[in-house]
This record gives sequence, structure tokens and C-alpha cells, in this order.
Amino acid sequence: MSMEKEVIKCPVNYTLSILGGKWKWAILWQISRQEVIRYGVLKDSLRSIAHKTLSQQLKELENSGLVHRKQYNQIPPKVEYSLTEKGKTLMPILESMAQWGSINMTK
Repeated sequence: MSMEKEVIKCPVNYTLSILGGKWKWAILWQISRQEVIRYGVLKDSLRSIAHKTLSQQLKELENSGLVHRKQYNQIPPKVEYSLTEKGKTLMPILESMAQWGSINMTK
């Protein structure tokens, strides 16, 4: 068996392939706190993220089935994001990460 196939079979590597990178966990956290969030509010809550990066990460999260995108055909355009049921299954992990961060970031 090739090393590449072994990597894909590893659950941790699979999870990191979906959620790896600097921004995806932060995006999921912000969406979870609002339940439904508009693009502009999400962008404002992640101040140092570039528009292109946020758009790309949201598309990847949507393609992975973790985020739902709802577009309203109006002027000005309105787009809202929410977690899918699959995305909501990550909340215990995010809550644990937040708890760990709260305990350890002041040390």
C-alpha cells in the first residue's frame, strides 16, 4: 500500500485535509456563535482575513458539507451562512478548543 493511501485512511489526516489551515476553525466558530451570519458581519469578525481568503475558505467549507450558503436575489445582494448538521457535529471539538485556549492563553 502506498504512503498516500495510508494517509487518506488516517482519520486525523482526513479531518485535517478538510479543516486544515489558519482560518477554517475560526470561520466555523464565528458562524456557530451567530447561527446565521451575513458575509459582511463574518468578515468584520475576522478582521485580518482577506476577502479572497474568506471567500475561498467558505467555498471549501460549503463543498465539504459543513456550511450552508443562502443567497437572496435582491439589491444589494444578501448572502447568509449557517452550519449544516454535519458542521454542527464539530461544535464539541470547537468548544473544547475554546476551553483549552481560555485556560492556557494567559499562562
